[in-house]
Amino acid sequence: MTAIARITLLSLVLGLSACAVQRPEPTPLPPIPPSQPSPTPSTTPTPSKPGIPAKPAKPLPRTSASFAPPPGGNSHWDPKLGVYVLDDQTNTFYRQRTYYRFNNGWSRSISPNGPWEETDIHGVPGGLGRQFGQ
Repeated sequence: MTAIARITLLSLVLGLSACAVQRPEPTPLPPIPPSQPSPTPSTTPTPSKPGIPAKPAKPLPRTSASFAPPPGGNSHWDPKLGVYVLDDQTNTFYRQRTYYRFNNGWSRSISPNGPWEETDIHGVPGGLGRQFGQ
């Protein structure tokens, strides 16, 4: 090899080895916020505070976001059952243009006054089937 080729090769090797040996600068980590001081137990008795009344339970919605209420009837939406419960008829429910009634078995109709057609648990919404399991 010629002298110029050797010098070039040696310079290249030394130059690249310097990059491999040099350590990168550490990147600063974000500061950790100070922790809140933990409360120390008090040795003096504190006077008892009067009981704060619990917030009243959130009222159940009167309507569903997904299903329209029954036409012309007083009802409320029961999210657990997934149907509207008719307020003036016992065990009568409504969802998607169909009324459901439980009276020792399931029946359904397109009107709250009938005529009623017998059905089984598979013909009613799931929440009703679980609540009134047969």
